[in-house]
Amino acid sequence: MAEKPQQIHLVFIPSPGAGHLSAMVELANLLADRHAALSISVLIITTTSTAAVPHPAAPRITLIHLTDENPPPAAAAGSVFAKIEARKPQIREAVSAAIGRSPEGARLAGLVLDMFCTSMAELADEFGVPYYIFFTSAASDLGFISHIQQLHDEEGFEIAEFEGTELAVPSWARPIPRWAFPSNIVNKEWLQLLYRIARVFRRARGILVNTVRELESCAVDSLAFPKVYPVGPILNLKADAGGGGTKKKEEAIEWLDRQPESSVVFLCFGSMGAFREEQVLEIANGLEASGLRFLWVLRRPGPEGTRAGPTDYEDVREVLPKGFVDRTAEVGRVTGWAPQTIILAHKAVGGFVSHCGWNSTLESLWFGVPMATWPMYAEQKLNAYLLVYELEIATEIKIDYRNGEIVAAEEIERGVRRLMERDCSREERLKKFSEDIKKALMDDGSSSASIAEFIADARAVVACDFS
Repeated sequence: MAEKPQQIHLVFIPSPGAGHLSAMVELANLLADRHAALSISVLIITTTSTAAVPHPAAPRITLIHLTDENPPPAAAAGSVFAKIEARKPQIREAVSAAIGRSPEGARLAGLVLDMFCTSMAELADEFGVPYYIFFTSAASDLGFISHIQQLHDEEGFEIAEFEGTELAVPSWARPIPRWAFPSNIVNKEWLQLLYRIARVFRRARGILVNTVRELESCAVDSLAFPKVYPVGPILNLKADAGGGGTKKKEEAIEWLDRQPESSVVFLCFGSMGAFREEQVLEIANGLEASGLRFLWVLRRPGPEGTRAGPTDYEDVREVLPKGFVDRTAEVGRVTGWAPQTIILAHKAVGGFVSHCGWNSTLESLWFGVPMATWPMYAEQKLNAYLLVYELEIATEIKIDYRNGEIVAAEEIERGVRRLMERDCSREERLKKFSEDIKKALMDDGSSSASIAEFIADARAVVACDFS
C-alpha cells in the first residue's frame, strides 16, 4: 500500500487591496487544486476599502476574517504598511488559531506573505517556519525594486535624486527611462519602506511571482533571490470583485451583443482609476471625434485630500459634454462599474485603454485584446513601458502620464485610432503571448512546473522539521 503523503498547511497573509486580495485567494485555489494533501488558511484583513472576496474553490481553503474592532492609531492612517503593522497582534493570534484548526496530521510549512505584508516575516520566526513572498506585480517590477535597493545599500545610490535620462537594470533588456520610474519614487518616506520590504524579500525562502516565464524570461532569469517561482497568470476569470450587482453587467453585455466583432474600444482604469471633470471632457471629445464605437467605465473620484476610492455617478450626464450621450447613442455607452473580465472576453471588444495594472494586463493578454496604455500611479508606467517597448504588444494614449496632467482630446483621438488600426506584427506577438500564458498552467506548462517545485519545497520544509 502506498504511503499516505504528509499533510501540509500554509497560512496566507494578503494585504487588503482588491487586486492583492483576489490574487492571493486565486493562488490558494490553484495550489490546493494541484496538491490534495495541502490545506491553506487565508487571513482576510478587513477594512472599509476591502472589496468582495472570491469564494475559495476547495474545502481545504479556509478564509479567516479579521475585523477591525480596534482601529489603528491616527498615525497609521496614511500607510497600508502602518495599518497592517498595527494589526500584528491580531494576526499573530489568527496564525496560532489557524494552526490549531488545521486538518489532523497537517504540519505548518510556512507563511505566504503579500508583498506589502513583509512586516509579518518575524511571525514566521516565532512559529519556527520559513516565509515566502507572493509578488502580485510583474517580475520586471520586482527586478527594478531589487536593483535600486541593492544600489542604495551597497553604493549609497538615491533613486529619488537620480538626474540621468535612463537607468540600466539587469531584469530589463533595455535601460529604463526616468519618466517610466514608479510615480511615488520621489517620496523619500515611501522609498525607505520600499527598501525595507526589498530586504525582506531577499531573506525569504522563495518568491512566488504572478507572471509567466515565457512572458518575462529576461526578468525571471535575472532575479537574484534564493528561489523564484513564476506561477501566473493568477486570474479570477469567473467573477468580478468590487461590483455593483448584475444589472449593469447585463446592460453592458446586451449592448456589446449588438456591436460588430472587434469594433469596440473598452476604456477602464481599475478599481482606483477616476478623472476630474476637465479630463472627462477631453476623453469624451476625443472619443466622439474618433467616430469609433466605445464602452467607457466612468467613475467619480473620491473627495480630494482623502484616500476614498471612486464611486459611480448617479447620472453620468452631469460630467459629460452637453448632448454627448445623445449624439453618441448609436456607437457608444458610458457606464459605472462593469465586469472587466467578462467584457474583455466579449467578441465585440477590439481594444482596451488601460491603466496598466498588472492584473488588468494579464487579463487583456489572456483574452488577446490589444492594449493602449494610460498608466496613472504606482508601478503602472513601468508596466506600460514593458508592454510598449520591451514586448512591443501595446500602443499608447499617454505613457508618461503625470498625476493631474490633462491629456488633450486630440491626443486621445489619435491614440484610440491607432489602437484600433490593424498592425499584423503587433497582433502576432500578442497572439503568441496569449497562447503562452494559457499553456503555462497546463499540465506540462512552465507555471505548473513552478507550482510543483514550490509544493515540493513546502513538503521538504515539513520533512526536515525546519527551524
